[in-house]
Amino acid sequence: MTRLFEPFNLRGLTVRNRIAMAPMCQYSAAGDGLPGDWHLVHLGARAAGGAGLVITEATAVVPEGRISPQDTGLWSSAHIDAWRPITAFIKARGAAPAVQLAHAGFKASSYRPWASQHGGVADADGGWPVVGAGDEPFAPEYRTPRALAASEVAGIVEAFAAAAQRAVDAGFSAVELHAAHGYLLHEFLSPVTNDRKDEYGGDYTGRTRVLLEVVQAVRSAIGDDIPLLTRISTTDWVDGGWTADDSVALAKELAAAGVDLIDCTTGGIARQHVIPVKAGYQVPFAARIRQEAGIPTGAVGLITRPKQAEEILSAGQADLVLLGRELLRDPNWPLRAAAEFGAEAAWPDQYGYAV
Repeated sequence: MTRLFEPFNLRGLTVRNRIAMAPMCQYSAAGDGLPGDWHLVHLGARAAGGAGLVITEATAVVPEGRISPQDTGLWSSAHIDAWRPITAFIKARGAAPAVQLAHAGFKASSYRPWASQHGGVADADGGWPVVGAGDEPFAPEYRTPRALAASEVAGIVEAFAAAAQRAVDAGFSAVELHAAHGYLLHEFLSPVTNDRKDEYGGDYTGRTRVLLEVVQAVRSAIGDDIPLLTRISTTDWVDGGWTADDSVALAKELAAAGVDLIDCTTGGIARQHVIPVKAGYQVPFAARIRQEAGIPTGAVGLITRPKQAEEILSAGQADLVLLGRELLRDPNWPLRAAAEFGAEAAWPDQYGYAV
């Protein structure tokens, strides 16, 4: 038995292996945020391909929290009904469906990557006013946000909690909070984007307050049995920004508040930074948080080979590996990895001729 194919327990959930599909935006929902056939096939194929945990794209908790007009959402009962057949199919293939809940903050109302235009979507083209921790745009071509008033933060917290409850009703087995990559919760965390003078800014305690309030509200909404994951940018890669030391301290607080795993990514808060991209470049952050904060971690970032993934887990650097682009290239990567290691894997009966 390899570590890669050992079951992984998260609260009341047993994941069949240590391979997770990382959340990746598809920009393919209808204008009302409803997932459709693309999401069923896209997510379902990775479940059929052997992944243990299948995490959706960033799914907005309110309409104005979408990254693009084509993002999925979970702000109404209609979304519950749209997600149910997708979660049911993922479960039928033996995988656990998880939803990543998000608010895009100052990156909201932007064009999807393959559009002919870039940056913020104008009102005339279906865009909307955006909000953030501050009032500076992510980049000149993005929309200028309005800084949220302290009195409005409670509404954001409530929106995350309500969406998490809908996620459980829709059949999701786990919930992940997106507090990374320059989206709203990350904007509050980072000194790069948070120079607020109220209780949600200033020092470390003020800047982490919103995320901790969201975690507490979501944990209360989903109960004790549903696993709660949180994705954080473990460093901003910017002088004066959020650091790995901050992440270790935050991870300890998140664990105490009811988070079960930290999904360790980096960057996204600013364009003016240099990231030393190479195979497994973010793994050391997952290893440090796991060791120093005493909470399970997920490693992500240019993990492409089964042997590489196995070494990360065997060395105790993470409890879970999250594959992104590699699973776009090969939905059956987990099944191929199992064959490479001689491990058992649940090939679909329909694909038995290929085994």
